[in-house]
Amino acid sequence: MSRVMGIVNVTPDSFSDGGRFDTAEAAVAHALALLDEGAAVVDVGGESTRPGATPVDASTERDRVVPVIEGIVAARPDTIVSIDTTKAEVAEAAIVAGATIVNDVSASLESVAADHGAGWIAMHAGGPSATMQNDPTYDDVVEEVHGFLVDAVARGQAAGVKQIWVDPGVGFGKTLEHNLDLVANLDRFTALAPVLLGVSRKRSIGDLHAASDATVHGGVPEPVPTDDRLEGSLSIATWGSFLGVDMVRVHDVRATVHAVGVIAR
Repeated sequence: MSRVMGIVNVTPDSFSDGGRFDTAEAAVAHALALLDEGAAVVDVGGESTRPGATPVDASTERDRVVPVIEGIVAARPDTIVSIDTTKAEVAEAAIVAGATIVNDVSASLESVAADHGAGWIAMHAGGPSATMQNDPTYDDVVEEVHGFLVDAVARGQAAGVKQIWVDPGVGFGKTLEHNLDLVANLDRFTALAPVLLGVSRKRSIGDLHAASDATVHGGVPEPVPTDDRLEGSLSIATWGSFLGVDMVRVHDVRATVHAVGVIAR
């Protein structure tokens, strides 16, 4: 059964819940609620990585996430916290505050994780957030992403990281067809290393909902809003769990815990 990682975005501009938890108090309360709903890990991020997002400086990002991590750990000392960042200085400050996993969209922070005894999640992204969706092109997306992650695992092992996960990066520099190819072949990645799968509420889910709505109601509607993508998010999460992914990263923790629990019985 896959573990569930709950998303805690301390940002004004994340694609689904930007601005909802952009104070330390609100973010800590949200994290504790996700834990009560069954999250095994909470993932704290202070910079949006959605397509087209504007980068923030390390100081701003650090000031957003450190008080939240400290607050979570103070309230629930046994909580597993991951820090969602691409910056070494932010990762280091988050680990000092209590994070034990580096969720690394850049797949470049293996030395930070190793030096501090933290776990490391290496993700494949098809370029920087600002431009990654401009024209994503692959000869074979599964082979290319797999090869990239093989190299990442080797670097992590060479650096001395004890716990390594891989994330194929659904929605990061990929078309809908690329995303579906990766999801269909998740067993290629679970054979390489424990897998983190993040699809919750993403554009590809909105596109799939629109296709489903067109089948049921006729016409070709636009992708549904981010807060109306639960069924598709659950479908892909349970599919990933069936194929053996170790963790699914989600907004809707309670529903996902129940869904992956059903197929584990």
